[in-house]
Amino acid sequence: MHNLFLRSVSIDWNRVTDYTQNIAALHTFASLEFRNQITFFTGENGSGKSTLLEAIAIAYGCKPEGGTKNYRFHTMDTHSTLYEGIHMIRGPYLPACSYFLRAESFYNVATRAEEYYATYQGKRLHACSHGESILSFIQSFRDAGLFLLDEPEAALSPQRLLALLIQLSTMAKGGSQFLIATHSPILLGIPQAQILSFDDGIIEEITYEQTASYQITEMFINNREYMLDKLLRKDAE
Repeated sequence: MHNLFLRSVSIDWNRVTDYTQNIAALHTFASLEFRNQITFFTGENGSGKSTLLEAIAIAYGCKPEGGTKNYRFHTMDTHSTLYEGIHMIRGPYLPACSYFLRAESFYNVATRAEEYYATYQGKRLHACSHGESILSFIQSFRDAGLFLLDEPEAALSPQRLLALLIQLSTMAKGGSQFLIATHSPILLGIPQAQILSFDDGIIEEITYEQTASYQITEMFINNREYMLDKLLRKDAE
């Protein structure tokens, strides 16, 4: 096990002044410990996983819309004040780089990258499809760093998700640390990853087979006709 760049986070709620005060799961831990090179945040929409990931990224110095600490651009402030209450316990070593990727604002990051005349695997990001540009971007990372990824699966096909799984696993073995908010049953299957569920108003560590993403996907694939009949009949009623 490599030394983690970020070991734990806690929240000082006296410094937070917005809607995040009402996200139940975020109030259920005194200190959230990261034990593995890859930690997944998973759970239903609105459960708080992306909100916490964003707050950690901003508190670490990344820009709210994504990019490294060196990216300097601004479109619109939509982030919460939760980052103001984030307290971190860091490891003894600094990462060679840190990066925050969020699927919905990656276009803006790609635009800024082109202004910097940056290419990734020899490609201009806007010359690729959305999915290709995200995968090329992540596959260009070489140094051991801290990477915070918010739903990186959003634009990727199943085949490209398998390529991303290989990339993440390889980088983790090389010393990189990842915090990833995801619904993907493919990515969640990475061996030895720590999985934190935000469902039911609590944050708890669970196994891969306990994730809703796995259970619902497995149920649909193995019982497709039954589920479609039940779901669409109910909808018709």
